[in-house]
Amino acid sequence: MFRFGRNALDAPFADNRKRPLVILSHGTGGSAAQLSWLAESLVAAGYLVAGVNHHGNTGAESASWPHGFALPAERARDISVLIDQLLGDKEIAPNIDTDRIAVAGFSIGGYSALASSGAHFKVSDRQLRCASQSSNPVCQLPPEAGFTEADIRVLANSDITFKQALARDEHPVSDSRIRVVYAIAPAFLSLMTKDEFSLLDVPTRVVLAEKDEQILMAETLDVLREGLADATSITIPDAGHYSFLASCTFRGRIFLSAICRDSSKIDRDQLHARIGTDAARFFDAKL
Repeated sequence: MFRFGRNALDAPFADNRKRPLVILSHGTGGSAAQLSWLAESLVAAGYLVAGVNHHGNTGAESASWPHGFALPAERARDISVLIDQLLGDKEIAPNIDTDRIAVAGFSIGGYSALASSGAHFKVSDRQLRCASQSSNPVCQLPPEAGFTEADIRVLANSDITFKQALARDEHPVSDSRIRVVYAIAPAFLSLMTKDEFSLLDVPTRVVLAEKDEQILMAETLDVLREGLADATSITIPDAGHYSFLASCTFRGRIFLSAICRDSSKIDRDQLHARIGTDAARFFDAKL
């Protein structure tokens, strides 16, 4: 359905020099491969890139898991765990410049990138705020979920793993090893307050789509101005939320038209190239 770019399995590093590391966080129900277009751009610019498949919330697994959808802070912890694993890998670790680590993500992955560096939006607050903003798209479970809000409430009261995650959710992640954040169409910002960004003090750039059907643009921009006044942002004219997904094949355009169809003014490959260049330049300047 998608074109995921080129790869060379088990290829060695071209040399022994240390490279800055960027961790990629995919969107709801996606996979690390969905951001291969960004990975290719960053690798070409000299970065080492690693992508997470977020357990319970990824198309890389045969089934979803409610915990993976309902507990977004766990995704931020996935990012920290992946950094731990990479720094402990005897073949990869020698090639990582540990003073230059960044995170980039799309949609809920964009929020995950922000949360990995201190942004803190509690699940309990989401429930309260969505009670008065039921029409906000981020208050609706995505079609990939396969379960209901009622199912989540049952888990919150009965499942020990879910309860433990809720307890962790009371505290921010804020991994000090992460020096820069690049968030593409990040979810949840329209529900957040400026105080929930108080711990996020690393250079941050946010990319938004003018015609995003999943994010309330005006509210998101308001929160950015109030809570992340030092962050920079760009808005892509005519782009929709799914324009940041990998480019679709002919088959994808037929069977996944809802997420493969862009405005006639958008060439997805060109958009990806633009964002890849922008991300590399931002990381070059801030790392």
